[in-house]
Amino acid sequence: MYLDDVKKVASANLPWEKLRNKNILVTGATGLIGSAIIDILMVHEKRDYNVYALGRNRERAHKLFFAYSKIPSFHFISHDITEPLSTETDFHYIIHAASGANPVEYSTDPIGVIRANINGVDNLLSYGLNHCLEKFVFVSSGDIYGEGDGRVFTEDYSGYVNPLNVRSCYTSSKRAAETLCVAYGYQHGIDISIARPSHTYGPHFTEKDTRVYAQFIRNILRDEDVLMKSLGEQYRSWCYVVDCALGIIFVMLKGANKEAYNVADEDSNITIRQLAEMIAEIGGKKVIVDLPTEMELRVFNPVSKSCFDTSKLRALGWSPVFSMKKSIINTISEVQIK
Repeated sequence: MYLDDVKKVASANLPWEKLRNKNILVTGATGLIGSAIIDILMVHEKRDYNVYALGRNRERAHKLFFAYSKIPSFHFISHDITEPLSTETDFHYIIHAASGANPVEYSTDPIGVIRANINGVDNLLSYGLNHCLEKFVFVSSGDIYGEGDGRVFTEDYSGYVNPLNVRSCYTSSKRAAETLCVAYGYQHGIDISIARPSHTYGPHFTEKDTRVYAQFIRNILRDEDVLMKSLGEQYRSWCYVVDCALGIIFVMLKGANKEAYNVADEDSNITIRQLAEMIAEIGGKKVIVDLPTEMELRVFNPVSKSCFDTSKLRALGWSPVFSMKKSIINTISEVQIK
């Protein structure tokens, strides 16, 4: 089901000819978003480019990309992006999707989170300066908006972030990494664009992933009721990972230099409780509430409303393809198959 979705969007009307005979590097390739980007690039019927998937987990990469292992245009690079690249390959396009996105890490390894976000961008862009880089896309996060004033977030908005909250290691370093991208663009003339995904869901989450949708789906797969660790009042924009990955490819091929683009499905703006109830209904279960401990609260996203305006990305020709409920059903089915 997931692969059918990937094949559907891989035929999108895009200037794919820009990629002819080019090398495309995707970091964070074994992550939720990165793996979907790899899948779309690899199933595109006129694939006349090389795809380089960079990640730390070789075993996970083997499982995710086994179907491509004998295709000459696919390459896996095992590497930690906090360290400088050790290859001499020219990467004409780089999509930087590597980041510590597991909320548990925000309290257990906040220094590592900061280093991954900032050093990763610096290592890649400094490498690209000497290796024929034509376009750099930084996959940032909707977290950079912080706590807003109730408005829908446009790309020029900036809300409140408390820098003394340890959870801000993620938000603040994503903000700093965006500015670092723009600095490289101004100082060295690199063409950079920024994608800001909303909360994203899909089947390739790991057992360590503590994001709410992953926890709710695990409850269903374990034949448990859906456990909600809050009252579920937070209101969020969501996006199916295949729609999100396609949006990022739109940014790569059509995005303007030194511009940011929100990636979200505005028809999927719901509360955490509504999400829990949707997944519970699909699984034939009920929702139960167990309020969090003080330790658990440290990793919770404190933002009460996070909804995105996607006018800029839609102006490039992108729009979400899949409905949320059907995509959640497909996600659960795909995880069951795995």
